[in-house]
Order: sequence, then structure tokens, then C-alpha cells
Amino acid sequence: MAMRDRKREIDDRVITVDSAMQGSLTFKDPVHLRINGKFEGTLEAQGILEVGEGASVEATVTAEDILILGKVRGDIVATKRITLRSHAILEGNIKTPALTIEEGAVFQGRCAMLSDVFDTEGLAGYLEVDMATILDWANNGKIPAFKESNHWRFERKKIDEWVSSNKVA
Repeated sequence: MAMRDRKREIDDRVITVDSAMQGSLTFKDPVHLRINGKFEGTLEAQGILEVGEGASVEATVTAEDILILGKVRGDIVATKRITLRSHAILEGNIKTPALTIEEGAVFQGRCAMLSDVFDTEGLAGYLEVDMATILDWANNGKIPAFKESNHWRFERKKIDEWVSSNKVA
């Protein structure tokens, strides 16, 4: 039931950009951001990012679920999935746990599949903080973690929930 409520919450927050924009867009709450025009800069969104068929995006992008029908140039991190539809063109490196590329889509770059469990170094890169901070949080119980052979491990799902609940120290 909670997943259905979250999807409904995101669907209720559809934001469509039909014109040219430059800059940095950050959405802390879940949204369904649909870009149909041109965008240059940095995009960070909780929820869904949809790049329309006629859209052109030159940006560093971070979102949960990314659907590309148009053209994107830049590095992308998706915490859930990236889908390239048949007319999509993507030039850049991507990090995601799931990737779908339809026949006819073009992808030029490197892909790193995100793991469901991070080590300390992987989590530091994922959260873009230094390893000493991650170790401090883990040793003091500030972050969801478990020990495996004397090494801290972190489940991506629990980390994503921890970050979205604004418990970041």
C-alpha cells in the first residue's frame, strides 16, 4: 500500500518544463519532472525524471527513476533505474542498479551497476562524503549498517530511506 501511495504522491506532483532553462534544479520531495525543452546545468530529483522525445539535456543528473526519450549529454546517477526508449540518445557515464535500452536507442559511455550492498568506500562515493565520516557515523550508530568480517556494510535501500528521512548527520 505504501508504494501505491508514494506513486500517487509523485503523480500528483508533475512538473513540465517546455522551454529552455539553464542552472541548477533540486527537488527534495518526490516529483515527476518532465522536460520537453532544453535544459543545461545540474538536475537532482527525488522521484521520476522524464526527458521528452524532443528534449535536449546537457546536465549532471541524479534521480530515482529516469526515462529518456530525447537527447541527454552528461553523467547520470539513478538510484532505481534508467530506461532508454527507442529514439533516445545518451552520451555520458551512468550509474544505476537497473538499465533498459530499447532497440534503436543510442548509448555512448560507461555503465556501472549500483550494488545493493555498499562497503565503506562505495558508500562514501555514493553519498559524496569522505570515508572517515562514514566510519564515524557507522561506529556511533548514526547510519544503518552491519558488520561483515569486521568490515562495515550498508544496504542501499536502507541508506536511501535514511537519506530521504533527512537523518543525515
